Amino acid sequence: MAHERATAKLTRLSTAALLAAAARTVTAVSASGQSLDDALARTAATLGNASDVAVVQALAYGTVRWYPRIDYWLTQLLAQGAKPKPALRALLAVGLHQLAFSSHPPHAVVDQAVDGARELGEPRGAGLVNAVLRRFLRERQRLTAAADESAPARFAHPAWLIEQIRGDWPDQWTQILDANNQAPPMWLRVNRRQASGAQYLEILKRASIGAQPGNHSADSVLLEVPVPVAALPGFESGVASVQDAGAQLAADLLAVSDGMRVLDACAAPGGKTCQLLERADLDLVAVDRSAERLEQLRDNLARLRLTATVIASDAADTALWWDGRRFERILLDAPCTASGVIRRHPDVKLLRRATDIEAMRHEQLRLLRALWPLLSDGGRLLYVTCSVLRAENEQVITSFLAEEPAAISVPIPEGFAPHDVRMHCETGVQILPGAAGMDGFYYACVEKRRSGASAGNPSA
Repeated sequence: MAHERATAKLTRLSTAALLAAAARTVTAVSASGQSLDDALARTAATLGNASDVAVVQALAYGTVRWYPRIDYWLTQLLAQGAKPKPALRALLAVGLHQLAFSSHPPHAVVDQAVDGARELGEPRGAGLVNAVLRRFLRERQRLTAAADESAPARFAHPAWLIEQIRGDWPDQWTQILDANNQAPPMWLRVNRRQASGAQYLEILKRASIGAQPGNHSADSVLLEVPVPVAALPGFESGVASVQDAGAQLAADLLAVSDGMRVLDACAAPGGKTCQLLERADLDLVAVDRSAERLEQLRDNLARLRLTATVIASDAADTALWWDGRRFERILLDAPCTASGVIRRHPDVKLLRRATDIEAMRHEQLRLLRALWPLLSDGGRLLYVTCSVLRAENEQVITSFLAEEPAAISVPIPEGFAPHDVRMHCETGVQILPGAAGMDGFYYACVEKRRSGASAGNPSA
């Protein structure tokens, strides 16, 4: 969390103005349901320089990351019945985050937050901000102890998600929640068409950027300290990309080779698409329903000098985009609750609901059923989610296998990841958040029985 703590440095804008900008960003998430990335992009467009953007990003990410705990404090601190405007409440949350999780002088944080109320156009709220933050300083010990007695406040997760994770992973649930509250490391994927991992490590060393090779994905590199993408040597020329090591495991499991016809469903923003094309010369079709996110995929293809057929469509509505030629490999990076990547997307805590699980499960099965006929006999489908919830993972695959007689579950190889990283499931494997520094991912391989093969002799 070090890069989220030093957040009140003077930049081109005043600190109060930056606190106000962070509050507007948090409001967009907590009150309007925007994603944190989208909210930050809109805020960044209004700021003057990269330094200001970095400060606001750190403030907003830290506040959203700890929002369930901070919101508990706010409930205790505000007078009964008090309902400050969403932006003012968000400013209070940003201020509380600074007081609780930074090393800045408390009196300076309070004064700057008071000025932040005026920057928000809420001068009458300045007194409320001053009173609430000063009361927190007086009663911090009591409030901290009280928060630790409430599971949502203690673990900074909504109650429904704590209950779900605890039920699915009774021996690992606190480990998962604690990992979700950590700032993530920065992983890179080296483009093997341009350099080896060892060669790029040497390039980073010459640039005085500390790094080490990843242990579980062949092209991964872990930076000792995150750096701006613009500071990465060779990034613009396509030598390296930013991608979590857990996400990089997909290419090994899909086992592509030159000449294969491959479908990447739900492909945007294209990290796995590009990795597959770095591995082999493929006839690859990338489909995603978001035309906006597909622009990111096209940008990545151009930067890496790779080629794919890119289609904006609902992947499950195959009549709209499929040309009738089957695929030897299908990657289904299915939409999910993103419960395995909360440390990168802390807004999941605010935006997701318990009812989303069943809706996601329905969508995941819809995609599987629609894409299965597109797979060649003997072909392989890799089902991936960035979730740790069994209802979205092995339960989906188990249901699909039960209804599709030609589907064969392929065991994940023992060498895929060591046993201290992977968790065995009824089908597939789960990487838990934080294991070996990776994000949380689920992987399951399914192959299509060849025509004429029987269940007892699938290779016939």
